Amino acid sequence: MTPAARTQAAIDLLDEIVAAARDQGPAADVILARGFAARRYAGSKDRRAIRDLVYDTIRLCGDRPSSGRAAMLALAAQREAVRESFDGSPYGPAPISPGEDIAVPGVAPAWLVEALAASGIAGEEARALLDRAPLDIRVNRLKADPAAVAAQFPDAQTVPGAPQALRLAPDTAVEKHPLWTEGAIEVQDAGSQIVTRAAPVERGQHVIDLCAGGGGKTLALAAAMAGHGSILACDVDRARLSRLMPRAERAGVGIVETRLLDPNREAAMLADQMGRADVVLVDAPCSGTGTWRRNPEARWRITPARIARYAETQAHILRVAAGLVRPGGALVHIVCSLLEAEGADQVDAFLAAHPGWVAEPLSLGAGSPRGAGLRLTPFRDSTDGFFVAKMVRPW
Repeated sequence: MTPAARTQAAIDLLDEIVAAARDQGPAADVILARGFAARRYAGSKDRRAIRDLVYDTIRLCGDRPSSGRAAMLALAAQREAVRESFDGSPYGPAPISPGEDIAVPGVAPAWLVEALAASGIAGEEARALLDRAPLDIRVNRLKADPAAVAAQFPDAQTVPGAPQALRLAPDTAVEKHPLWTEGAIEVQDAGSQIVTRAAPVERGQHVIDLCAGGGGKTLALAAAMAGHGSILACDVDRARLSRLMPRAERAGVGIVETRLLDPNREAAMLADQMGRADVVLVDAPCSGTGTWRRNPEARWRITPARIARYAETQAHILRVAAGLVRPGGALVHIVCSLLEAEGADQVDAFLAAHPGWVAEPLSLGAGSPRGAGLRLTPFRDSTDGFFVAKMVRPW
């Protein structure tokens, strides 16, 4: 493909991504996968170049652009090679006309930039939310030792606060490596591993992962428990939860049971678990402002109303979770968001509504104190952004 054809292909894909962000459609990586499947004539170098153009453009545009062309014109304003590809050649974009709509560069929509700043995320902290994410793996201690695994990846680096984590070269084909096939490693951001360590699990305990999803944190908890005890992994998303048990089998985890819940009926469906759990982990649904390095178009989907709905959902889940914790047990609240409404403010509201519960200080080898919990950010910790807090039920 010519440079101009690559640019036009990126514009076409951006049109789909912009529409999906507007209409809450598929994520950008899904659209790219479908787009490349339909463009079998594009070689690996072409696909890589187009992907880079798409994601560089998404990261550049703070507000959702009006079109893929308007977005690409913003990148063209900064890169001469891209600007020159608007040459009107076959399969390439039409020449740039005076007065065309050009997207405005920025970190996020203005209202969201203000919300982040009010939550202490501004300047370099805010800009780092759009950096390229590293590739981290978690070594499964049930099957392997971190030092032995590191020896098989010469460029591997350790990550502060995540003793089972290794940071690999970005182009490492992890899922084709024998260690992945054997269940010795999992792809998991180091930040996710660090905040999971806030859950004080021990061998023989009964643990509930209330928003388990595909099970990344569930498997990390099982390894921390050395495969002894029991974990009940719950979620309201059947498709995501269905992926957990095959992953558990590959990882050699035999202490996990799953339970599909109906939204707003969680307490009734967990009646047999009330007051039984030593630890309840709530990796709550959230706006995902801490994950923009991986999903930069997500900031085009967020609205104030969606954040308010997430906060209501989180408060509801925490109320359910509180009833599951035994006296003296712990409730861990995690969100991959950096907005106070979903993190520190949520915990403050929980503590105010639950007399006797206390938030215990966390020391995880990474992160900075924030309210009653701890915050990790891409700028300070080189991880995805997270907030985590541990609350203990009174005896």
